[in-house]
This record gives sequence, C-alpha cells and structure tokens, in this order.
Amino acid sequence: MISKLSRSARAFAVVALASLPAFAANYTLDGAHSRVGFGVKHMMVTNVKGQFKAFSGTVSIDDADVTKSVVKVDIDVASVDTNNEKRDEHLKSADFFDVQNHPKMTFASTSVKKAGQKLLVTGDLTLHGVTKPVTLTVEGPSKEWTNPWGQVVRGASATGKFNRKDFGMTFGKVTEAGGVLVADEVNLDFDLELAKVADAKPADAKK
Repeated sequence: MISKLSRSARAFAVVALASLPAFAANYTLDGAHSRVGFGVKHMMVTNVKGQFKAFSGTVSIDDADVTKSVVKVDIDVASVDTNNEKRDEHLKSADFFDVQNHPKMTFASTSVKKAGQKLLVTGDLTLHGVTKPVTLTVEGPSKEWTNPWGQVVRGASATGKFNRKDFGMTFGKVTEAGGVLVADEVNLDFDLELAKVADAKPADAKK
C-alpha cells in the first residue's frame, strides 16, 4: 500500500505532479483502495493471478479534453504477491523480475485516445531494464465525489497485456504433454481510486 512505499517512491510522486499539465485536475493513486494486478496462464490450464502491493502514481485528467490526460505509475516489483511464497521468490529471481537489478516497473503514458465509452491509454512500460509500448483499455474515470473524510476521489479500471519475452524474461519449461509451464502473455488488471491533490502547482507556475 502507498503508506509502505519507500522514500524514493514518494519522491517520484512529488516530481511527477510537478510535470503535469496546467489546466487539468491532478490526482495520486490511493494505495489502500487500489489494486495493480496481473494474471498468467499456468501449464496451459489455469490462470494464476497476483498483484503488486507497493506502488505510487499520478494521474492528470483534463475533463475538457480527456485525450490530454497523463498517467504515470511506479511499481515496486519486489512487492509481488501471488499468495504463494515459494512462487513469489521465484518471480523475484533472475528467472523473471530480477528485483536485485531491476527493482522498479514504470508506466508513463504517451497518448490517450477515445474508443467509444472507453479510453485507450498507450504508454512506455519499463520492466526488467527494457522499455516497450503497451496499450491499456480504461473504463472511467468516474465523476468526482467526496468521501466521508472530505477527500475528493474518482475511480477507474484498466486492462492490458504484454509478452514477457519482449522484456527479456525468457525463462520457460516445456511439460511432458508439450505445453509450456508459464505462458508468455501477461494480462494486466487494475482497479484504481484516485485522490485529488488540491494544492498541486502546474509546472509553469511562478513561485
């Protein structure tokens, strides 16, 4: 959760907010009410799902022209959790994430397009030391509302996919039946609550 983030992750959020557009509303991800999840098919039979527990991010939403919105997310890959300690340790190893050398995964949007009632958010995904474009299909953002604690929030959900081998994670074993132990395609599944930052200053604001 966001309260467990490292000092460097919190600094990322501050720097990112400073670079957001001047005429948009700015938000940070509420880690206590958000989920950054993924799923991978195991042995061509079932989907193993997991999540990252530590992440931060900023979202700038231009409601007048949503295509001008900006998303930046920073994920601590060592926080991976698939509800199996042995599997999680394997995912952290050099066979997959190699967290010792590549502790962070980031997503920085490069374009936002309307697709009916949804948005297509394309951005640079940096993972395992490799940067590739990935497109997320986004539902939302919802309208703003004020929670019982006086915080203005709104929500969004997103899905996407990528090939792990495109990011240098080539570990694979073939089963006796001829299938693969771990599929190449990784499915992304995010549920996000965005907390409005009322005092965020635009990048060109004069001090």
